[in-house]
Amino acid sequence: MKTLKIFLLITAFSLFASPRIFSQDVKEEKSNCVALSNQVDNMRHRFDRLDKELQDLLWYQKVGDVAVIDKVYITGPPNPHFKNPTAMGVKNPVKFWCYVFIPKNIDPSKKYPLLVFPHGGVHGDFTTYYQHIIREMMSQGYLVIAPEYRGSTGYGKSFYEKIDYGGLENGDVFAARNWMIANYNFVDKNRVGIIGWSHGGMIALMNIFAHPKDYQVAFAGVPVSDLIARMGYMTQDYRDLYSADYHIGKTVNEDVEEYKRRSPAWNADKLQTPLLIHTNTSDDDVNVLEVEHLIQALKAENKKFEYKIYQHVEGGHSFDRIDTQRAQKIRVKIYKFLAQYLNPPQPISTAGELKKAAYRF
Repeated sequence: MKTLKIFLLITAFSLFASPRIFSQDVKEEKSNCVALSNQVDNMRHRFDRLDKELQDLLWYQKVGDVAVIDKVYITGPPNPHFKNPTAMGVKNPVKFWCYVFIPKNIDPSKKYPLLVFPHGGVHGDFTTYYQHIIREMMSQGYLVIAPEYRGSTGYGKSFYEKIDYGGLENGDVFAARNWMIANYNFVDKNRVGIIGWSHGGMIALMNIFAHPKDYQVAFAGVPVSDLIARMGYMTQDYRDLYSADYHIGKTVNEDVEEYKRRSPAWNADKLQTPLLIHTNTSDDDVNVLEVEHLIQALKAENKKFEYKIYQHVEGGHSFDRIDTQRAQKIRVKIYKFLAQYLNPPQPISTAGELKKAAYRF
């Protein structure tokens, strides 16, 4: 009984203790939660760095037999989103990494076509997910640069928060193109293409819209095409990636024009470059309605381009990048389209040739 009384007294005290003491406890707990959240966030970026270093090693293991691989550190446009515009170095160009793949069997005295290959993902990076595609490109004699444009994962929190989806990231990718031409005499500046899927497909589109004379051809696979529509059907967590204060900083409702400026479907009038677009009705990431809007907008502007809307092909968003026979046959079609304008020394024209290049047999 005595124990019960003591328990009741302690409970009563905890319930009716001074509000001031309780308030202090709450503030302290909130402060601890914020500190813990920051620690977890910083730890996540450290793990991302480690994963990126492992990916770098894997690239040599996966394609080192057919490609000379390098990773170069170059610059893109300055970042305008600084809270303190007078701070030291705010006008400096943004520095970022690029993967470079050069076929081992090239003759440096000759000229070769270049493919610019931006990765996908809101905060993605270029990984060995693309190992077989890089092998396919190497076998045809393409030089490849894959820029890890601002906002890419694996380079720390500061670089992660430089993200500018549909904005200055496009300048980073164009800077990668220009770096290759300036640094390798065997790059043919008149045979440059750009290829990408998803967000990378969007970047491919925005690059040819902004620099139509500097690319001879483009392929955009399942491209993000309309950010306004995309914000409507994606989740709130996804929308928050764009309205973050270090990113666009506004919702689509608050600034429709800014989201239109970053969307290929709303810039269709700028197309001048030969273009192939692929989409899939069973895409589980970029809803086909986005790409249909892009196609309709290009047609409304009387633009010449090629496209294919695939019907419920297995693989969803990745349907033509995976290792199924159907995907391999579709990639052959992509390479045939590119070859018309880039004239690679050993073009792939059959699924058998593609399999030997990508899978060795």
